[in-house]
Amino acid sequence: MIRIIPNKNNIGAEIDTDLQKLSKENFKIIINALNKYGMIFFRRQNLSSKHYVEFAKNFGKLADYPRLKGLNKKYPQITVVQRKESDKGPSFGEQFHTDSIYTKKPPRFTMLLSKLVPKKGKANTEFCSQYHAFKNLTEPMKRKLSSLKGVYSSEGPISITTKERVKEKGKKIKELKSTHKIIRKISSNYAIYSSPGHLVGFQPKIKNEVDLKKKLFKHQIKIKFQHSLEWEKNQLAIWDNRSMLHQATPFKGNRIMHRITIL
Repeated sequence: MIRIIPNKNNIGAEIDTDLQKLSKENFKIIINALNKYGMIFFRRQNLSSKHYVEFAKNFGKLADYPRLKGLNKKYPQITVVQRKESDKGPSFGEQFHTDSIYTKKPPRFTMLLSKLVPKKGKANTEFCSQYHAFKNLTEPMKRKLSSLKGVYSSEGPISITTKERVKEKGKKIKELKSTHKIIRKISSNYAIYSSPGHLVGFQPKIKNEVDLKKKLFKHQIKIKFQHSLEWEKNQLAIWDNRSMLHQATPFKGNRIMHRITIL
């Protein structure tokens, strides 16, 4: 059995099913829902690392995250996103962004599986639909953005949230940079594909770059495009990085999430 429960304004959806008993027909339903809503989540999924990786492989090739080490030698594709109660400073990913956009081939999808979470509502992940953001652009702005590529850096504004985690269990790597078209078509819909946490410029270069960045950021993250996901233990969320921004919310407490990205 499978049941889809859309969030308000169709910004993400809950799917009620058992991922350890997944048929090919139900997987097609899941993929279609992911394309339509941009983010989907599943409650009560007590997945082992083996089952988690096997499920993720249905979506495509698993990526190595360039900034953090893997869970272990057997499951290097799973990275651990952990915050301790004693940690200071912002949480990992505490600014709207899309994952690894500074690489030449960024991941299409990201998964988070909650292993340990604080009290419900205390450590949400906020999502922001870039399908809705595109639809609500003015026609002149659509034309303007369609003519540009964004320049993205791993040392962009959000990098402050990764430095402590990289220091603890990460890899020492140099700055990564890449360029990507800002307007993209996904299935039958258009979306803004730009990461406020990583955008450092445009190609071709323009005179009013700073003003355009501010205007774009402000539009992308409007409240009416957002949904705040509350975490429970053993909850799995999947989102399409091409159509959905996300950010961690500030919190104090212990949280452990297992993350997989998919090319």
